[in-house]
Amino acid sequence: MQRLCFAIALLAPLPVFAQVNATSDYLARMDGDGDSRVGLTEYLDWMSYAFDARDLNRDDVLTADELPGGKGQAITRQQHRERLAATFKKQDVDRDGYLSARELAAPPQ
Repeated sequence: MQRLCFAIALLAPLPVFAQVNATSDYLARMDGDGDSRVGLTEYLDWMSYAFDARDLNRDDVLTADELPGGKGQAITRQQHRERLAATFKKQDVDRDGYLSARELAAPPQ
């Protein structure tokens, strides 16, 4: 849950990346290959946009001054993606390696 909160915190102060009103909107926007499911790479790419927007010097590290509130422990892009991958794994309840609209709508287990 802490990881999910961190991911949400990264998103909070940024302008809306894309207006999303329903789980099906998330699925449609995240589903890069149009197969009606979201694979890990698609998930990581979508969920990393906030990290990328905050990484002002493009060094793949969010330092305290780039984090919400201007404080906190630095995190690398790789660490961020590993945390997102762990969240993906929790959400992939049927363990098929993809997230369906139903799995996207449910909180991580």
